[in-house]
Amino acid sequence: MRRTRLWVGVWLAVGFGATGMAYWQGPSVSTGVTDDPSLEQVRREVKMLDDLYKTAVVLITQSYVEEDSDVPAGTAAKKLFEAMKQKGWHEVRLIDATGKPIDDVNSPQQGFETRALAALQKGSTFFEEVERVKEKRYLRAATPIPVVLDKCIMCHEHYKSFKEEGKIIGMLGYTVPIP
Repeated sequence: MRRTRLWVGVWLAVGFGATGMAYWQGPSVSTGVTDDPSLEQVRREVKMLDDLYKTAVVLITQSYVEEDSDVPAGTAAKKLFEAMKQKGWHEVRLIDATGKPIDDVNSPQQGFETRALAALQKGSTFFEEVERVKEKRYLRAATPIPVVLDKCIMCHEHYKSFKEEGKIIGMLGYTVPIP
């Protein structure tokens, strides 16, 4: 099952990855651990998932969002994130960086999310920390969300200044178990 999930993700990321790959340019802030094969594998999986999710949001927006009454791709993505969490794969949060979240639940939480947001707003493209909960390790990672389409501004008018200034509007925050 895990191998099938990985191949489907790779197929989608390769097939549609041209849009998503632009997110991986620039500096990153990481734990600096490079001699842990399990951590390296999870780090790679997070980057693949990030390309997959961001590419899907762009494709949904381009293909299905025509009016401000259409379901935003961000709403669809949050439902996908919840399904992955319920199935026990990983957790992903859509986190606001504008200071004006659509929903307060999208505000950054103290700790990892505020540290990650500060790093991403300074230009990092990947921020990570390893967290231990009881005896289990987790990779906490965050990646920036810029405004890449004018359609984003259709429903979120306050994003216009962020696009013009090249600032991020949010981030994806990942929590993935390290085997």
